[in-house]
Formats: sequence, structure tokens, C-alpha cells
Amino acid sequence: MKQKITQGEFPLSVEISFKKLFDSYRDKLEGSTSLFRARAEEVLKIAEDYPALVEGMSTAEEIEAHKEQIDIILEDLFASILQKNEIKIATIPFQDYVVKSSERYDNIIKVAGGDSFEFKLADFSDEEMYIMGCSVILNMYYGYRTDFRRPFYYDIPDAQGIMRHYRVLYNGDFVGIEKTGDSKDITPEDVAELLDSFDNIEVWKEKFPPNSWKFSGFVIANMYDATTDVSLSDFKANLLQNDPKDESFAQQFQEILRAIFGLPQLEVGYSIYEPEDDTFQAPPSLLNVKSYLLNSEMKESCNKSLCPHSYDHLMNKGEAYCISDTDRYVELYPDNLLYKKLQKQGVKSAIIQPIQNEDELFGMMEIVSPNPQELNTINANKLRDIMPFLVDSVRRSKEEKDNEMELLIQKECTSIHPSVHWKFKKEAKRVIDTKMNGEEATFQEIVFEDVFPLFGQIDIKGSSTARNEATKDDLILQLKQVKKIIAKVFTEEPLPIYEQINFRIDNFLKDIRKNLQVDSERRVLNFLRNEIVPLYDHLSKKDTKLKALIDEYYSILDHDKGFIYKHRKDYDESVMLINKTMAAILDKKQEDAQKMYPHYYERFKTDGVEHNLYIGESITKQDSFNKIYLYNLRLWQLQAMCEMENKFYQLKEKLLVPLDVASMILAFNSSLSLRFRMDEKRFDVDGTYNARYEVVKKRVDKALIKGTDERITQPGKITIVYSQRSDEVEYLKYVNFLQSKKHLGDEVEILELEDLQGVTGLKAIRVNVLYNRGKKDKSYYTYEDLMKEISSN
Repeated sequence: MKQKITQGEFPLSVEISFKKLFDSYRDKLEGSTSLFRARAEEVLKIAEDYPALVEGMSTAEEIEAHKEQIDIILEDLFASILQKNEIKIATIPFQDYVVKSSERYDNIIKVAGGDSFEFKLADFSDEEMYIMGCSVILNMYYGYRTDFRRPFYYDIPDAQGIMRHYRVLYNGDFVGIEKTGDSKDITPEDVAELLDSFDNIEVWKEKFPPNSWKFSGFVIANMYDATTDVSLSDFKANLLQNDPKDESFAQQFQEILRAIFGLPQLEVGYSIYEPEDDTFQAPPSLLNVKSYLLNSEMKESCNKSLCPHSYDHLMNKGEAYCISDTDRYVELYPDNLLYKKLQKQGVKSAIIQPIQNEDELFGMMEIVSPNPQELNTINANKLRDIMPFLVDSVRRSKEEKDNEMELLIQKECTSIHPSVHWKFKKEAKRVIDTKMNGEEATFQEIVFEDVFPLFGQIDIKGSSTARNEATKDDLILQLKQVKKIIAKVFTEEPLPIYEQINFRIDNFLKDIRKNLQVDSERRVLNFLRNEIVPLYDHLSKKDTKLKALIDEYYSILDHDKGFIYKHRKDYDESVMLINKTMAAILDKKQEDAQKMYPHYYERFKTDGVEHNLYIGESITKQDSFNKIYLYNLRLWQLQAMCEMENKFYQLKEKLLVPLDVASMILAFNSSLSLRFRMDEKRFDVDGTYNARYEVVKKRVDKALIKGTDERITQPGKITIVYSQRSDEVEYLKYVNFLQSKKHLGDEVEILELEDLQGVTGLKAIRVNVLYNRGKKDKSYYTYEDLMKEISSN
């Protein structure tokens, strides 16, 4: 059986013919040099002696039989002096059959594996080869501009096994396309259908049946090594050098796409995908780019933005969706909202391309044109070479954004502080290196030896009492509203059961006003939920007047909680405002303190704000620690507490519930060990003696002055608790310094504390704070002065 020179199905019946080459020599006989005429006559003599070279050959055996003659007639195209430099072959389009080749090409193939090497165009399927052949017919015979200009590459490994990418340039000067009896005429309607059917090979085969057209001639394929210099390098460089969040990026990217598609009127839009609620969002206004899918909407569900067909393509299959002629699509599908939306914006053709990394969808790129058929399923294939770089750039941008969000989360929540991060990183490296050596390893607990602790808090005084009062006020308000409705019901329908319900409400009110118990709220809510709500449901259906009254009652309830949340909300918002403000001051001040000397810092929001500081050699990782840095941090802490006190009393008038705070610092004279508890993901002091420090922290703010019922912490004053005489001397120096700065007043008390469980001998310095109304206010006030001024307003 004779071997055909084409492989697989192809729309063209291929014959290798040199007729056009012979004609070229014949045309140049007149007026040429004697040398060229001699060469031309030699070539034309071969044409006369071997008519198959003119008429055409369709099998490998025929071509092989004329190998010597073919080498002679192609000698001018394969100059012997360039044999070792040029990578060139004579072949047929989009097939791997080689008629003649240069010496350098032969050497490259020999290194790659010789005859066993599979020589074919990279990244082209059999279906694409078929469609490429059809495109050649449309271009050469009919004159249509079916723009399938993708770079052609041959991937060939070199001697080191490295895959080299050779760019292929075809010369088609010696090609002819002819119709046969099996050819079908192609109408403009056929072309319109083909433009929308790149992914449907059956449509192409129906218009161009296999072997229904005749190809006669040969092509010259010149190749060069483009491994490090591909045509998309500029595009890739642009993505690497620019941030997608940059306001100039969108415009630059649009210009690149215009050049790639050859369409000066092309526009690019974007829509960002939000997986949490399956919506598209408009890009940030900074980018100065619109979304054609959203059409001025800021946010819209994906189902609403897309039609069912485009949703399936884009969201489920992750494939590009092409609309080659919007007006025609609107006529065909008048109820399709996507097509109408694009038509309204003047879009005549469009490609919508998912920006997707594996299973993660980032958004949609919307390429649109004001002209029909400019964008279609054929030139959409150009995006294949673009999208990997774009997706990688968007992925990097998203990771940067995620990192920014993570930093914010860490700032607001418990996290590993930067000052100790180095030791966690060192331990992680040890574990990874050990495992890479084939040994087992586990993450060991992190311990910082010989560090000095500092603790401080600004605590909301009487928070439990204030919370109970708010709860009591809400319950009373709700019961009164219920009582009002029951009284109205009783006048309409005087049943004894309503008297009994009213009696129970009165008892609840009496008990709550007298003494709010731990379970009072639960008992009232159970009564309302189990007895009043069902009764209201019944009454609402029975009487329209009562329904209006009951609806009014429900309108004042908190819908999420199911009860009146007025006074408690005021309390919660007041506490939240205090905590947020105090924490912000402390965090901001910490930035300056870290610059003085690195140390560990953490803070917690409760009914107030607490903070822990630890400073020492083992935390800094450097041989630089001196106790002067500990003394400096203690002074900084006292100054920060003064600033927080001042800020609170500037804030006090804005609180919905009147609250007070009291500040305290705990001075601990000895160093201790700080251990990160892996199971609890937090730091804790290590050892029995060190645990004494934790006990004091938790109990000292409730301690009483010895021999009295007075709490050691009081509003308007900062209390410094200590146990050693040296601490007293040190902190009195700081107090004296801050008195000179007008941060602290002259009321300094040295007090002894009642013994705590397991802790004795504690003392305290208590000093009043001086306040001012802000930077412009040069006056200073005591706590009592401020209270008088606030109460008079």
C-alpha cells in the first residue's frame, strides 16, 4: 500500500507539485544573466523529462523516486553556503512530511531522535489542523479574512534534553488551491456560521468535506530558535512589571490586546467574582474601567448578569463565550437579557473570558467591539497564549490582597507578634530541614527565657452593675408593653385568664425592680416566648385593632434577638467604643515603643483593655539588652496610660451610658520564662514561681486597701502595684517626671493591699491624672473638676 503524504483527515487533497516553481524560472529567462539562464534551462529540462514534478505527486514513494531531481530544482532555495546556518524545510502546510531539508535541520532532528522523533506543530490538535486547512481555502480562494494567526512552533529537545521552541514562518509562493467535484460553494451565511463554530469540527467538515479541495504545490518553512524570545514576551513583561491594581494597568493592557487582535476599536472590561454570594462586582473606580456585564451596576448575581447558555460556558465549563453579532443574536433570541444589555451599550461583538486558576475563579475579562464579527470563536483562540500570564498576574495580585487582609485580621485578633516571629520561623525551618533528611520531626514549644513582664489595664468600673441595670430597664420596658396590650385585650374580652396573665406580669415587674436575679431574664423570656407569642398570634388573626397594637409591639423588638435591646445596646455600644478607642491608642503608641527597643506585645479587649509586654535578650535575638530598655518601657507604659485616661475623658460625653474607667499597672521585679502553648495557640508564663505573676494579674484589680473596703483602683487615678522597695523608688521617679510634664497631679498615695489568696506583701502607688480637653486646651483638670464640668453641661 502506498504511503500518503498527509496524516489524518484534511479538507485538502494534497499533491506535491513544482509547477509554480518552474513557471517562476520560465518568467525570468528573458533579461537574466547568462549564469541564471543556464541554471533555469537546467531546471526546466528536468520539468520536461519528469512530468510528474509538474503534474503532482500524492505518495511518499513517488516523491522518493524523484528525490535526486527535487534536490536539484530546490537548490536555489536551499543555498549550500547556508546549509549549516538555516533551519529550513520544503513541506506541505500543517503536516509533518518533509520533502527537502537543510543540514542544520537534519542535525537538530538527529539529536532529538532521528526517524523515531514525532515531528508536529506544538499545541495543535487534529481538529485545529483541519480547521487551519479550511482557513487556508477561505483566505486564498475566497478572499475572506479568517484571522487564525497564532504563532506556529515546533518543540524539539536538544542534546541536553532541554525543550527548544522553534518559530515557523511559511512561504506560500508556490501554492495553488483548486475546487473539485466534491467541493461545496461557501456563502456569506456559511462564513457567519463558521465564525461562531470554531469548537464544532462537524460544522467545518460539513462545509469542507475531507479531501474535497485540491492543494497543489509546496511551501518553504523557515524556522528559528525562539525559546527565549517568543512573540508574547512584551505582553508577559508588562504583566510582571505592572500591578493589576495600578490605575494605568487597565489602559496598557487594553492597548496590548488591540495590537494582538489588530482591532483599534477594541475595548476591555472586567467584572470581579465574589464566590461567597455568587455575584459579579464592578472593578474599583481607581482602575477607570467598566464592566459590560454589569452595565453601571455595582453588584449583581451571576445568574442575572449572564444568560443560561453563557453561565454554563463561563461558570461551569470555564470556557470563553463568544458573541460574533449582537444584533443578529438579539433577533434570534429576543428574550435574552445578556444580548440586549450588550446591544444597549453599543457592543456588536464580544468575547467573555473567565480569569481562572484551576478551580478558582477570579472574574471575567470582557473584550468588546463596536463592529459585528470582529470578535468570534476563531480569534478568541489568541487568548490561549495570553491567559496563562494574565491569570498568574491576577493570582499574584489576589495573594497580595489576601495578605493585606490577613495582616488586618492579625492586627485585630490574636496572632504571633512580629517581635517573636523569627523564632517560630527558625523552628519551622528546623522541622522542614530534618524531614528533608529523611528523619521525623515535630514542632517543639517555643520558650523565651529571662524576660521581664509588664502588665497594664484600663478597666471599666462597675461594668457588671451597668450591664444588669441595662438588662433590667429592657425587661421592664418590654413587660410594660405586654401589660398595655393585655389591658386592651381585657377591655375587649374580659376573660379571667387575662387577669391572671396581668397578675404574673406585675409579679415579674416587682421582682425585677427589687432584685434582678441570675435567671430573671431567662424566666421572663420563656414566659414571653411560650405564652405571650402564641396568644398574640391568635389575637392578631381575630381582631384587626389588636393586630395593629401587636404589630407596634413587635416593631420595637430587635429582630435578631427577639426581645427589646435598647438599653443593653446602648451599654454594649458604649463599651465597644471605649475598647476600640483605647486599643487604637495603645496600638499606635506601640509602634513608637517597638522602635525604641523590640519587645513582645499583646492586648485583649474585655470590659476595658488589658496589655502584656515582655522584654529581654531572648526576644530580641541580639546581644544588646540592657536594663535601661526595661526602665524606658516602664516609663513609656505609664505615659501611655496617662494618654489613654485623657482620651477616655474626652470621649466620656459621647457615651450613651455613663461609664467610668480605672487604670492600673503591675510592676513585677523578677524576670521569668515565656512559653508558647502549642495546644492553646497562646503565650503563657512558665514554671510555678512565674505562675504567681498570673495570679496577681487576675486578682489585683479587685484588691482592697488594707483595713478598708475601698478598691485599690479608682476613677481619675493610676494605680501602680508592686512588691519590692526598689520598684517603689523607681516608679516615684517616673511619677515625679510626669508631674513636671503636667500628666499627673500632686495627690500621691503609698498604700498597702489586703492579702490575696496565696499572695502577700503587695503595695501600691496611687496618683491622680491631670486632664485637658485636647491639643488646643492648655488648662489641666483633676478628675473632680471634669466631673463637675460634665454634669453642668
